[in-house]
Amino acid sequence: MRASNQFADVTTGVVYIHASPAAVCPHVEWALSSTLQAKANLIWTPQPAMPGQLRAVTNWVGPVGTGARLANALRSWSVLRFEVTEDPSPGVDGQRFSHTPQLGLWSGAMSANGDIMVGEMRLRTLMAQGADTLAAELDSVLGTAWDEALEVYRDGGDAGEIAWLSRGSVSCFDPKELHRR
Repeated sequence: MRASNQFADVTTGVVYIHASPAAVCPHVEWALSSTLQAKANLIWTPQPAMPGQLRAVTNWVGPVGTGARLANALRSWSVLRFEVTEDPSPGVDGQRFSHTPQLGLWSGAMSANGDIMVGEMRLRTLMAQGADTLAAELDSVLGTAWDEALEVYRDGGDAGEIAWLSRGSVSCFDPKELHRR
């Protein structure tokens, strides 16, 4: 009898570098390349919400847990504003990691539609701590402060391009091409 594997070996996700100083951009690409074992040639564009900073977006393909490894590699540069998502896969919840210089790194489990999920036992623990702190604690586990801090950076305008990264290959496309089809 052969045991079945209920868990995915490979998943996908997105790295959003919302704001990076130009001098840090090569280090970001090196960190992504090292973690994914594929050359990262990101397309950097100006970040309209923060003049002098650059932004880039890339999709990635890799083993389950790659999102955490990417976030850990990127947090080495505390000046970055970034998000990393890892899509849910069979037997494994998705993850979202958010980072700002002021708040540091936050992570939460993510559903297939991108909602942050809070487990039953965590909710019970929060409720047991009392009504006085429940709203603030829910904001914390949902990453509300990170969402509010990063929202202004998320819309990079029409100039953004997306690079697709997977082990061994890289390709890019211009999102404006989607509207021309």
